[in-house]
Amino acid sequence: MNAVSRSVPRGLAARLALPAGALAAVAGAFAYVGAVDPNEPGHYPACPLLRLTGLYCPGCGGLRSAHAVAHGDLPAALQANAPAVLGYAAFAVLWTVWVTRAARGKPLRIDPGPVLLWSLGALVLVFTVVRNLPFGGWLHP
Repeated sequence: MNAVSRSVPRGLAARLALPAGALAAVAGAFAYVGAVDPNEPGHYPACPLLRLTGLYCPGCGGLRSAHAVAHGDLPAALQANAPAVLGYAAFAVLWTVWVTRAARGKPLRIDPGPVLLWSLGALVLVFTVVRNLPFGGWLHP
């Protein structure tokens, strides 16, 4: 048996190790944000864009959103940062697909294509602009 064949994982546990590690990291992050409330000042650094310009970036409210998700408060999570909640849901779907494919011994291939990537970028840009306009106050975190 050569060194290459010994390093190739073959069992189900080996195939699921990477998705399990990713889930553990995300669960740990959510557990930390769920325990340390971002609504209380001093626990997390302020957004540099908000601090320097007074403008909300697309990620502003993401920690508050994660905190609300960790506590099962979906309306508060959506109010804090709706795109972040969609990102959490997208991660859950992609992780489930990843685990299913890994369990079957198939690689995960994600090829979103330029149309989808440009569309997502445009939606994030529109969200960012609207949340910083006077009539977009309902999108403030």
